[in-house]
Amino acid sequence: MLSSPYSLNSVLTPGDLRRVHHIALNVQNMQASRHFYGNILGLHELTGDEVPETLKDLVVQGKVANFITPDGTILDLFWEPELLPPDPNPERTFTRAYHLAFDIDPPSFDRAVEVLRQNQIAIAHGPVTRPTGRGVYFYDPDGFMIEIRCDPI
Repeated sequence: MLSSPYSLNSVLTPGDLRRVHHIALNVQNMQASRHFYGNILGLHELTGDEVPETLKDLVVQGKVANFITPDGTILDLFWEPELLPPDPNPERTFTRAYHLAFDIDPPSFDRAVEVLRQNQIAIAHGPVTRPTGRGVYFYDPDGFMIEIRCDPI
């Protein structure tokens, strides 16, 4: 039996965490990132009263943009103009997060790949077909890997 450094009285149990509330990404070019997530990927950008009260000042200053995914998860983009990955080659992972994956209806997968191509988004891997479904991997304007995937038909 493996020992744990954590007390059994101080751990969360299944069901304590309800859902992912938000994902925050640092971005170097806010305009390019807003275009990428809003226009190319089609996520809804929160504006006006939709913006959480705690972020309104930062949004007005152009330092934060908020998008909502179809399942209700918020994607926060934080403007960091001096952001540089440790290596300019995006093939080398530079954060502890590997990628952000969006699910799509299987009949729409090929259209999503075509949208990427039409917008000259370089595809890093794929499209690939696996027992778990199909996926295509590409980078956002800051070199963070994004996946669009679907379940098998």
